[in-house]
Amino acid sequence: MGHGIVQVVLDTPLDSCFDYLWPAALQAECGAPQPGQVVQVEFGRREIAGLIISSSTHSSYALEKLKPVLAVRAQVPPLGPQWLDMCRFAAAYYQRPLGEVALPALPKNLRAGKALALDKALKKLAKPQANDASPHGAPALNAEQAEASQAILAAQGFAPFLLYGVTGSGKTEVYLQTAAALLARQPEAQVLILVPEINLTPQFEANIRARFPGLALATLHSELAEGERLRNWLAAHLGQARILLGTRMSLLASLPQLALIIIDEEHDPSYKQQEGLRYSARDLAVWRARQLQIPVVLGSATPSLESWQHAQNGRYRLLRLRQRASHAARLPQVGVIDLSRDRAQEGFSGALIAAIRRRLERGEQSLLFLNRRGYAPVLCCEACGWISGCLRCTAHMVLHKPEHRLRCHHCSLELAIPRHCPTCGNIDLQALGRGTQRIEEVLQRIFPEARVLRIDADSTRRKGSAQAAFASVHSGEVDILVGTQMVAKGHDFKRLSLVGILNPDTALFSHDYRASERLFAQLMQVAGRAGRADLGEGSVSEVLLQSRYPQHPLYSALMAHDYEKFAAQLLEERAQACMPPYSYQALLRAEARELQSALDFLQQARSLLPAPGVEILDPIPMTVTRVAHVERAQMLLEAQRRSDLQAFLTPWMTALRGLKSRVKWGLEVDPMDV
Repeated sequence: MGHGIVQVVLDTPLDSCFDYLWPAALQAECGAPQPGQVVQVEFGRREIAGLIISSSTHSSYALEKLKPVLAVRAQVPPLGPQWLDMCRFAAAYYQRPLGEVALPALPKNLRAGKALALDKALKKLAKPQANDASPHGAPALNAEQAEASQAILAAQGFAPFLLYGVTGSGKTEVYLQTAAALLARQPEAQVLILVPEINLTPQFEANIRARFPGLALATLHSELAEGERLRNWLAAHLGQARILLGTRMSLLASLPQLALIIIDEEHDPSYKQQEGLRYSARDLAVWRARQLQIPVVLGSATPSLESWQHAQNGRYRLLRLRQRASHAARLPQVGVIDLSRDRAQEGFSGALIAAIRRRLERGEQSLLFLNRRGYAPVLCCEACGWISGCLRCTAHMVLHKPEHRLRCHHCSLELAIPRHCPTCGNIDLQALGRGTQRIEEVLQRIFPEARVLRIDADSTRRKGSAQAAFASVHSGEVDILVGTQMVAKGHDFKRLSLVGILNPDTALFSHDYRASERLFAQLMQVAGRAGRADLGEGSVSEVLLQSRYPQHPLYSALMAHDYEKFAAQLLEERAQACMPPYSYQALLRAEARELQSALDFLQQARSLLPAPGVEILDPIPMTVTRVAHVERAQMLLEAQRRSDLQAFLTPWMTALRGLKSRVKWGLEVDPMDV
């Protein structure tokens, strides 16, 4: 009949695979259809991008009912079968339609069919790119670093490594020199390096470019302009980029010659996508390495319990870096200030103030860490008890004093600070608690001569502002740095000799069973910013932590820099409670205008199918039940074996999609927040 049939996946909910005609005109222009080709098709009344996954000579639908493929992105080589297989695995494991996995992984300008943008990107890439992997100025590795690098390079086939090294032990140097050796011996090979946060990419990119000035490097993260993202994605897809550096989205890029995957700070929760396809880039990276039969390196000073358990039972090979890379660097002394004895004034104990003053006198830097942005968590009226609750959420509105606003960190609602209490008219409203803005204000008052800088999500909203702020710290233009988790990892502050940790106690008694693991990792990471260089005779690098519970085992392990003991205790607790990594979970969330509607939907879902080997817990409201006028509830599923959970989820999801309900719902496999 002159027509072929192609199966095309689209970014649509429910079924995402549809049959289309491959017209004779396209056959003449582009040849036979190939799996992995990006095409333009009509869907309903829209023209959207699709991805060919197969072709055939027949369809289960009548040919006259099929629409033709409108256009093909013929300038771009088809995505490879291994990339398609990775998307299929992710779709099956995370229970999402294939189109919702594959299409969002492509650059927007490629999906949108912007021929001018695509031709412009390809034209730039057509220019010869240097690909010399010879490193410039690489320092000599110490014995532990060299042993780790040699082990990775000697690996044959799939080889997962956990590179466990104390902060400042030179994990980055192991990454770079291992990558250099691999690229030198494999002229076409590509290396993927993942970092957890966007603000870590500029420093890492600068290190790579300085080390390999002749090497083609590309970066991928969500803050890139669409034109740059398309160009970098194409460089990776065409094999021109020898190193691809980026955040979790980079894991889904096409890398036809991928030979090594490196995941820095592998424990970081940022590797788990929290909307749409809720995938773990770390876990999917391990699967991809197995698929390609290549090494994968997971690096951290505080590995996730899942990775640490794999290393303990031999699934991952453990590589240890016990000492800091620089002979002059020493792990800082960690002390806990008992706030019941040294009472804090405006958030600061006397001992911490004295320690900051000593650093100022020596021309050294101090870092004050508080993982709470804004000025104060809540504004209240002491006369009647009114508090600044969000009008749309079951959450408090945070006071942002410099902006003169109350802001909800859940729905982004902003209101002007009231002049008086909305309930009783009292004009004496009080700010309760402290955020980074308030800490900055107090420090400027106590130390007027000091140069104080705050780095958090509010102070770095503008593009490039975070990079500029960190550059000022590195150049010595800052005496006291105040920051959230943005400053806790990946930064090498040479003149920083004091870390003060404010108010960490709130995470000690969280309902989230992962809270202590996350807190310990966070504190170890931020503590590791101190003591990275020899600042001369008399200089002592220390970490001072203010707490009302100084005897808590978590703080004892922190003082001893003993991750291994702390991890062993947590794993024992998890094993006794049958919690991950000794069990496997999925979480079904439901959203509706009325909470009862969400709970009723979950209850209906609970009774849809028998669940052998799977325990389905009672539906409950989420901790923050209402966000932007939407009520939210959840239901947890647990199994002792991953296979039992997956065997149940596949038919259950089919049954769920068949329910007629106005409730919006979504499933997360291996949830991070329960």
